[in-house]
Amino acid sequence: MSAFAKTAALSANSGTTDSGVNSIDPTGFVKLGGQLPKLATILAQAVDKLGLTLTEAQQRALLLYLDQLLLWNKAYNLTAITHPEEALIKHVIDCLAIIPHLPSGSLLDIGTGAGLPAVIIAICQPERSCTALDSNQKKIRFIRQISSELGLSNVQPIASRIEAHDASYDVVTSRAFASLIDFVEVAQPRLAPSGRLCAMKGKAPTDEERQSLAETWQINTIKLNVPGLNESRHLIEMFGKND
Repeated sequence: MSAFAKTAALSANSGTTDSGVNSIDPTGFVKLGGQLPKLATILAQAVDKLGLTLTEAQQRALLLYLDQLLLWNKAYNLTAITHPEEALIKHVIDCLAIIPHLPSGSLLDIGTGAGLPAVIIAICQPERSCTALDSNQKKIRFIRQISSELGLSNVQPIASRIEAHDASYDVVTSRAFASLIDFVEVAQPRLAPSGRLCAMKGKAPTDEERQSLAETWQINTIKLNVPGLNESRHLIEMFGKND
């Protein structure tokens, strides 16, 4: 038995969940190294708490994404978070928390950065077509590379500003916009009839934001509980009142 398998088995025997943990192959991991068993356990527990059903292969793909994110961070300037456990929680698990609440259909992720949440969603929902849009060429290059390595045929990385993109989607999401009003302004033209806007936010919408959007948009605020994260998180779902 490998050192990885022994450590994971010990974790499982000590009472932690073993959903996919003690069979995740450490081959191919570069940055996570000896932390892989612990991170695999944290991820498996989070998946269980969020009520998601992910295979061992999907959980391994999420950890490989994290590994490559940290490996290529300096070259592509992908994240300010460099500690593996913190990055797992604040990036991967944070994105996993929205998946149970997402409407079905094709998805556009505006300002996707390193592919958050687009790549995470694509790993977990291979039946969904996910377009990852960002004007930063380096970050799109990273998404293209990691999607190829993970065999994600449902990800389409596009280097473009949203104003220059003209397709329409059932779901438009983002975790990049500080202003909900700004997000609605740029996202609405890309929304298919009866589609949904889904904004990842820390805080719930302000009264000013609600009042500004209330005439034309139905706003549903979903409070998220992100395992391991003691910070406020919300998913703001919006659809046109005439839909």
